[in-house]
Amino acid sequence: MSWVLPIPKQPSVPVHGSSDRFAVRRIFCVGRNYADHAREMGHDPDREPPFFFTKPADALLTDGARLSWPLATNDLHFEGELIVALGAGGTTLSPNDAVATIWGFAAGNDLTRRDLQGEAKRMGRPWDMAKGFDGSAVCGPLHRAAGPMTHGRIEAAVNGEVRQQACLSQMIWPVADILSHLSRLVRLAPGDLVYTGTPAGVGALLPGDEVTVRIDGLTPVTTTILPTSG
Repeated sequence: MSWVLPIPKQPSVPVHGSSDRFAVRRIFCVGRNYADHAREMGHDPDREPPFFFTKPADALLTDGARLSWPLATNDLHFEGELIVALGAGGTTLSPNDAVATIWGFAAGNDLTRRDLQGEAKRMGRPWDMAKGFDGSAVCGPLHRAAGPMTHGRIEAAVNGEVRQQACLSQMIWPVADILSHLSRLVRLAPGDLVYTGTPAGVGALLPGDEVTVRIDGLTPVTTTILPTSG
């Protein structure tokens, strides 16, 4: 047997303090997981269970990358997030069992074509083209997990100016609960990444901007936005 097309390169992200890389299988993202951000987007955070959307694994962008302005948007937004990397999986996991699947954590940025998302919301359509475009899944180096990471400051800065700042303890659904909920919808597997939601303060980027996401205890991740797409 031979492949009729070349086998695509395996998406992966770096591991902090090592030359190793973490092979990525799938990317899941949690929507509206901080109360202040839910209100910022016009929703009631007290009435919604967690919901999820996906990004393709080859949308990954690692630290220091320079992203050409994405196609088909005039309103590109940053969303700083904690990322969970799974080293094990399963279905219908309890929160305690879900914690045992965690391999590590990273700082990340869920880049969003906000104008396309707004149009999709108005028309009742999926968010795929707003969330899953090339380079939309920014992920910093992974740090091995020492626990479920329930506390710590998260912030996003644009050109050195802090735009988002919160504590991980402000998540509506903490990491263990997110993974437990998700495991009731799909079989979690080693190599899955889960973006855990963003706090208030999301905003637009301009060509030439540099956006950095920092989370206590993790390596910051920086992305530069170039003027035009290639």
